Amino acid sequence: MRISSLALVAVFVACEPAPEEAPANAPVQAAPAPSPGSASVTGAAAPLSHAEVGRAAPDFTLPDLDGHAVHLADFKGKTVVLEWFNPGCPFVRKAHTKGSLVGTAKRYTQDGVVWLAINSAAPGREGYGQAKNAEGKRTYGMDHPILLDESGDVGHSYGATNTPHMFVIDKSGTLVYRGAIDNSPDAEGESPTGGKLVSYVDATMADLAAGRPVGTPSTEAYGCSVKYAHP
Repeated sequence: MRISSLALVAVFVACEPAPEEAPANAPVQAAPAPSPGSASVTGAAAPLSHAEVGRAAPDFTLPDLDGHAVHLADFKGKTVVLEWFNPGCPFVRKAHTKGSLVGTAKRYTQDGVVWLAINSAAPGREGYGQAKNAEGKRTYGMDHPILLDESGDVGHSYGATNTPHMFVIDKSGTLVYRGAIDNSPDAEGESPTGGKLVSYVDATMADLAAGRPVGTPSTEAYGCSVKYAHP
């Protein structure tokens, strides 16, 4: 008796063992945990967009110089200032020793404001590493935390381009200011545009304290470029 080729294929398919199904309660393979020093940005499954003034500030978790995780969302209900920082940048040095950053963080943190410095320098770039940042913190008398963003994820999410680059977040978690610390691009306060020194962070804080809209919500930052691994 002749058996058609189609019938033979059907027999072979029917005889193939079915793939085993995983038990209903089989554990799900967890994603690998981020490496130490890497950033965790809430909702960061895709390339991150830049923060926008007038909208919720991107949440993040970063390690401080002692390795303790600092989570932005924990400060909801407080005004938060983010200062992009690099201890090797001459503009940072001038701003912290002669310019508008001298004593500014201490003045505001005494009133309950949270001030966080963030260094997005990548491994091998200027200002990278716990030791250099700890030395910079001592040199400039900084009492507030320095957070390490070696992946650059948080810096890119905020659009931080320079050191220093300032961001102010109000008590509701909304970004209300981004830009330069002041209008003196020499970082020493000696060459203000228009002839009068204006601290944009001070002006923003005054507007928030008075309950009025921030008069100057965005300016162009000046200083060194942030030393990202990739632009």
